[in-house]
Amino acid sequence: MAQAGGALAKAPREAAASAAVQKDFSAFIARFRVALKSNDAAAVTGMTKLPFEDDDTDAAHFRTKGYPRIFTPSVRACIQRNKVFYDRGDDGNDYVSIFCGEVIFIFSRTQAGFLFTGTHPND
Repeated sequence: MAQAGGALAKAPREAAASAAVQKDFSAFIARFRVALKSNDAAAVTGMTKLPFEDDDTDAAHFRTKGYPRIFTPSVRACIQRNKVFYDRGDDGNDYVSIFCGEVIFIFSRTQAGFLFTGTHPND
């Protein structure tokens, strides 16, 4: 089971994020979606917490191997249009998920701001 920042992905709930969290994530996801729309692997890599999961240990590897594997054209389109779900993990951290078919895309609030931090099966 993939983890993002120590928290397991779980079913979405209508959690209300604070105005500050919503503002931070809105700014982040706008940049992330622009990068996906232009298929900019370098920009997405810069918005990803590395090492990513267990496969992509550094930026060069994620950009050339992880990005094309994870962000297929259909996934990029899905992230453009699908609703976001806010959650606060048991660790007190803020998480946002976007559901795309069989995969949940997880974004976590870090000291550096929001980052793409993982995927999880949508079971």
